[in-house]
Amino acid sequence: MTQTKIIQFDPVQRILNKVGHYLEFKDKFLEDKDTAVSLLLNALKYADNELKQKIIILLGSFAKQEVAWPLYKILTNGEEIDEIRYIAALQLRVIFPVLKNPQPLIDRLLKDIDSLDTEMRIYAASALGWNGNFQAAIALTALLFDPDIDVMQAAVSALTDLGDDRILTVLLNLLKHGSVDQKRCILFNLWHLDSRQDEVLGVYLDFLDDENAELRYDALILLRAVTEPEECLEAYIRCLNDEDPRIRLLALESIGEADKEKIINFKKKIAAMYADPDFEVQAAAKKIMSQL
Repeated sequence: MTQTKIIQFDPVQRILNKVGHYLEFKDKFLEDKDTAVSLLLNALKYADNELKQKIIILLGSFAKQEVAWPLYKILTNGEEIDEIRYIAALQLRVIFPVLKNPQPLIDRLLKDIDSLDTEMRIYAASALGWNGNFQAAIALTALLFDPDIDVMQAAVSALTDLGDDRILTVLLNLLKHGSVDQKRCILFNLWHLDSRQDEVLGVYLDFLDDENAELRYDALILLRAVTEPEECLEAYIRCLNDEDPRIRLLALESIGEADKEKIINFKKKIAAMYADPDFEVQAAAKKIMSQL
């Protein structure tokens, strides 16, 4: 008697195979969008974390309206890993401006900002930080005083992405009177304020003279990130007198990246760093001088 080999039907694997096809061929996803969105949402409960991330990004990029509440559900799911919840929050942030009726979801997130759950406050703040969402400004500003540094960071990031230049006034006030943690969060997000770049640059330059070494170091890192080396040569030269060797070293590295013709006039000050007590600083100075 011959036995017939029966191939078992695996519906989960079939779903995951289709997901893989849509991830590889985005045009096919758009072609089948009506059914593909449902399939991808269904696949989330079977997918591993890596595949979940890809699905969420695909849905957020192309599905828009259909995935707003499902993304919110992921954001609020405490059983999901932090990375998945954060990606869901960022995708919400992306699709909010094109939603037909975002208000119910905004209202829910504004309530979540007051949650006793730290993670919930982080992800709610992250989702609300989209350009034009001015109604979230007051609630996000309140989070600048949150005891959790990650919540504070999420709030500052969201505020600087609202597109409301008035927020700079609030942030500048906190830079004068806030805690070191608040100041660090703000410094690392000010560059988002595209239309106020001259003022932001001035803030970074001012903080090179702050009494706190960590803030001076942060300001120098950020200054390097938003300017060309030649633009702030004199500031970098001034930093060679800083008591913190990290700052002296970073300043020399910044000087070394500038046009050689621009730094020739500072040869004496650079050569003077041969006597620096820090060997890395000495080596950085010698490297610059060898190239002049």
